[in-house]
Amino acid sequence: MNTVKIIFYKLEISFLLLALLFSINTNAQSSSFFKKSDTLNTNRRNAVVISKSVITGGTLLALNELWYKGYPRSNFHFINDNNDWKQMDKIGHFMTSYYLGKIGMDALDWAGVSKKNQLIYGATYGFAFLTAVEVLDGFSKQWGASPGDILANAAGSALLIGQELLWNEQRIIVKYSFHQTRFARQRPETLGENYIQQALKDYNGQTYWLSTNVWSFNKEGNFPKWLNIALGYGAEGMLFGNNNAQNSTLQNPYRQFYLSFDIDLVKIPTKSKLLKSVFSVINFIKIPAPTLEINTKNGIKFHYLYF
Repeated sequence: MNTVKIIFYKLEISFLLLALLFSINTNAQSSSFFKKSDTLNTNRRNAVVISKSVITGGTLLALNELWYKGYPRSNFHFINDNNDWKQMDKIGHFMTSYYLGKIGMDALDWAGVSKKNQLIYGATYGFAFLTAVEVLDGFSKQWGASPGDILANAAGSALLIGQELLWNEQRIIVKYSFHQTRFARQRPETLGENYIQQALKDYNGQTYWLSTNVWSFNKEGNFPKWLNIALGYGAEGMLFGNNNAQNSTLQNPYRQFYLSFDIDLVKIPTKSKLLKSVFSVINFIKIPAPTLEINTKNGIKFHYLYF
């Protein structure tokens, strides 16, 4: 993982924090300003477009000035990093594209923009923003644009848009969980020196989930509205992204696949606006639950409570 990607991940978190603040205010509905507009509100739409343009342009300019200028430039070129980190970084792109697109779509929905335009100009925001960063990588001699990253960006947007077109709702959402591992202590400069850094940088402890709401596929049934079934993916044994460097450490990286229960927090019935806000904010986190693991090293493993 190169440093520019680490910086970028921190920027991603900043975007998510802004989204969470927006979510809290929207769900609290403490004033008419935060209530969704039923018809097109041009002032709100313009505010959303201008804010998104300023944030996006400012972030890309800052990355270019503060990071890329310190390294040699080159003609635009691609690199093949598809085998690095057991594709965990690609799934990170997938999740980020999904949520940045959802932020863009929800913001336009708040402004009363039509569903069609929400999907065209809002849901594609994650793909557009993340791919712009790949362009900066492509003109850097030290790195290069990654087709795998671009494909992952497109897949995240496709999951968001496809569900809106098919069901007009998000029945399958992307979630994340993390636990600390011993590998970070062996390479703290790369995998993180503390919990927060490791949550961003240590792929060994990260798990990405597709969490599916059972009730949404059978609304006439007796399933609890909040019950989800989650499929997860992770990997362990990685000190380096590059396979050749990894082999030199005598580590044995392996893939992990998970099946678990989950909770869709926004579907838990409550009259508390505060709880609704909190549930909306943390719903991207997979709830710890009994989990079945199938990995490529030891076979089948059961966790009574997996984080």
